[in-house]
Amino acid sequence: MSTLLDVKGLRGAYGRLQVLHGLDFTIGQGAVTCLLGANGSGKTSTLRALCGMIRVSGTATLEDTSIVGKATEDIVRLGVAHVPEGRGTFTRMTVEENLQLGAITRSSKTEIDQDIQRCFAYFPRLAERRAQQAGTLSGGEQQMLAISRAMMLRPKLLLLDEPSFGLAPLVVEEMFRILGKLNREEKVSMLVVEQNAAMALELADHAYLLETGRIVLSGPANEIANDDTVRKAYLGY
Repeated sequence: MSTLLDVKGLRGAYGRLQVLHGLDFTIGQGAVTCLLGANGSGKTSTLRALCGMIRVSGTATLEDTSIVGKATEDIVRLGVAHVPEGRGTFTRMTVEENLQLGAITRSSKTEIDQDIQRCFAYFPRLAERRAQQAGTLSGGEQQMLAISRAMMLRPKLLLLDEPSFGLAPLVVEEMFRILGKLNREEKVSMLVVEQNAAMALELADHAYLLETGRIVLSGPANEIANDDTVRKAYLGY
């Protein structure tokens, strides 16, 4: 499998507070990678670092292009889409308007309309609510909308921050099933930050475990999921 994103020595800081301490990891073309760890371990900060939202050093190369030091909007144009924790939908806009906004960097109206229909095929409930204000949707529906809006960029890499947060178990199962389908059918690579370690490891090809801004363990997701010592010591299940 060829490499989509190659990260070496990534450090990140909020002002003078350093939170990432030299991360090394790769994401393969078409692969799903998950970041696991306790609250405060640096998972969300890693996504923000890749989006240019915090001060960073080190290297992060998307295909042949460095993204370190680039503005967030330029990283988006290179094909990195971010679904933040809390969904970040535009609550006063309709479902369809949110999706159109997700395609703001694109110019072909025909292709945009086709991709909106593709999102509705993955998330039929959004089609039923296309004219409804996003702020009136359920939590699960808002998460579906946030993912769909990110997919409207036609990203090479989709960054997902706690996609299961605040959702009922059945909704979480549906969400992860659709994420797996998006990965297989759209060939989009994913980096998933998730507290629900069991669900994340089932979805992912490879996993990294963070502890206080450092990677302390990595390996194939199925091996980590089946390692009793790792599960009990780090993953809490």
